[in-house]
Amino acid sequence: MQIGGLEIELRASGGAFLPASRTLIVADLHLGKSERTARRGGALLPPFDNAETIARLTSEIAATRPDRLICLGDSFDDSNAARALPQPTKTRLAALAAGRDWIWITGNHDPAPELDVGAVATEIIEAGIVFRHIASPLMTGAGEVSGHYHPKATLTLRGRRIARRCFLASDRRLILPAFGAYTGGLEISDAAFDPLFTEGATAFLLSSDSTIATPR
Repeated sequence: MQIGGLEIELRASGGAFLPASRTLIVADLHLGKSERTARRGGALLPPFDNAETIARLTSEIAATRPDRLICLGDSFDDSNAARALPQPTKTRLAALAAGRDWIWITGNHDPAPELDVGAVATEIIEAGIVFRHIASPLMTGAGEVSGHYHPKATLTLRGRRIARRCFLASDRRLILPAFGAYTGGLEISDAAFDPLFTEGATAFLLSSDSTIATPR
């Protein structure tokens, strides 16, 4: 599909790929979520979120072989989680970043991550498209690619309700689903999306090996 004239491949993993610049984009990894939840006295989640998320990312990098990777914010569940990453996770991230540009966009969960891997930016612009964490209703320029909302869609098929992560897109705006494990989602019917898609939108639901388009 195209966003503001820029060709973007929507991947079944929830990542997006720019063929022209060989750039892989993911949003909302939320690494360290189980650690942060336990630190704050919440439910004890199984401590496998980092491993599962990094495994997904490893598979996408192997499939797309990007020259650059952009993480659209909330890559860590908070700034302390970034500092507290286990050494094996840090080692795997460093190995994935080797030989390619890696950009961490700051998010509301990780406004100032302290990292040894890649570069940190509040947003970047390519071909007139702004890549940021939270979509702006006052978008200017050719278009915008963002994360933050963790969009999902719930359908009823043969009497069963099925919830799927999804992309949400218009001609000039694309919101990516959360890529990380244990992240949850916001229904695309939620009013939070209304000011962002005043002329309608298409949801692209993730399936095992493709995406399925349906009107919002």
